[in-house]
Parts: sequence; structure tokens; C-alpha cells
Amino acid sequence: MKAGFWVAPDGADEGVSMVPIGIDDKASGFAGRSGLTGTGTISFLATSSAEELIARCPRVASLLPEMVAALETQEVGQPSRLFDLDGYGADDLELLGQVLGEGEVSATVALPDGVVAQVQESVMAGLWRVRFTDASGARVADYVEVASVPAAVERAASMTTVLEDLPPPPEGAMNVMSLLTEIRDRALAHRPGDPSHAITFSLFPMSEADMTHLQDTLGPGPVQMLSRGYGTCRIVATATRNVWSVQFFNAMDTIVLDTLEIGDVPVTARAAVEDFRDSAERLKDIREAYFQ
Repeated sequence: MKAGFWVAPDGADEGVSMVPIGIDDKASGFAGRSGLTGTGTISFLATSSAEELIARCPRVASLLPEMVAALETQEVGQPSRLFDLDGYGADDLELLGQVLGEGEVSATVALPDGVVAQVQESVMAGLWRVRFTDASGARVADYVEVASVPAAVERAASMTTVLEDLPPPPEGAMNVMSLLTEIRDRALAHRPGDPSHAITFSLFPMSEADMTHLQDTLGPGPVQMLSRGYGTCRIVATATRNVWSVQFFNAMDTIVLDTLEIGDVPVTARAAVEDFRDSAERLKDIREAYFQ
């Protein structure tokens, strides 16, 4: 078993994994995007193949200035701006995927009725590709979203339950009940936009019985996020509203910081105003260089 609030099953080698649920990349229009960084995007757009693809995709060329305008005006806390990709052809989706690339943050979000949202931040922070599949794996929606964090993530997190009554302590409990009391009180008092509060497990000695009881009480939630910025960070919503497991890993895939955050979607996964403006400039440069 691996240490930490999130515990890998016995025999699991990977400490960090983010496996898409019920999604076929080719069927959903994401083929060709894997691993594209900002440099990879520019390299592709400079080729003759990209020039031919751009000529066949006027809808993408028309979409870019709209996304630039949204990034230039978006503020943290404002409703997100959506660009529906319904009706876009395979070439359009291929080209758009090449322009967006893959950024640092990805997420899998479970919604009611078996619907799953697969989220990928582009190489331009605050510009996200979000696709939904139903319980059969069929795509039901696909769009680009300008947001600090996609609405699907916040919506799923808001569907979790409020922790009010605490179960009795387990045999061998040390600190879990006082910790759960603090978590419950802070989670109930939190209001959207309030600063988050972090609880670091290295400052709270926990027995195995404590950790098991904590996990069972908070429960597994509907959101898994992975940020690969400076190191790797896994963010998992618990089934308890406003409570998140946030773990940081080193290059050896060992947990170096294991916390619970009580608050909104953790800031590690959020785009800031500066990100929107920087991304607007980057996307504008791409448009001017290759689409005009």
C-alpha cells in the first residue's frame, strides 16, 4: 500500500494515473493531439501539411479570433465562455487539436447518468478542451472552454454531500476524530471564493485505523485532476463537499507533500487572470503567423 490519503490498490505500481473512462480518442476527434507541447504545435503549423489543412478548415480560422477575444476579457469568477464544436469535421478537429496542444492539467469528471467529462487544458492556460461521453461511451458534447477551471469540474464537485454527523471512532483511533471535526466545521463554513485551508498529514500523526476511518468517512468523489507543472500534483475530490485530496510527487513518483484542502477547486489546477492574458497573446501570435 502507498502512503497518503489516496491509497493505491495492493500490487499497483503506478502512484499517479489518469486513465480516460470510456473514451475512444479517434472517435472523439482527439486523434493526433497526444503529447503536443507549445513547441510541437508551432513545429506542425510551420509544415506544408499544416498549410494544406488550414486551407481546408475556414471554420477553425474564424474561431481563433473569438477565442482570443474571450481570453482578453475573461476574469476569474466570471461564467466561462464556451465554443461548441458540434458539426466540426474531422479535419477541423484535427487542426484545432494541433493548435491547442496539451497543457499541464487534465481531469476526469463523473456526472449523473453515467456521463463522463474528459478535460484537457491546452498549452495556453485557461483554454480547455472538454468532451462528454454517455454511459455507452458515445460522445454527447465537445467544446472549447475559456475558464479558470471548467464548469463541469465545479458542477461535479458541488454535487457531493455535506458532512454533518460523524461516525463513531474506530478501535485504535488516535487523531482522526479531532481531524474530522475540524474538516467538518471548516467545510460547512466555507463559502465560494473564501481562501482554502490546507491540512498537512505530516503534522497530524495518523495510525492505519485513523487513515482508513478518514478515507471511509470522506469517501471517493467525482473528480480526478492531474497537474504536471513543476513536478506532479494529483487532485482528487472526496465525496464530502469542499474537501479535496492534494498530493505532490517527486520524479521518483514518491509523495513529498500529502494534504487535504478545504475550499473551492484547488488553486494548483486553476488559471489566473495573467494566464488568460498571456494565452490571448500566444493564440493571437499563432493566428497572425499561420492563419492570415
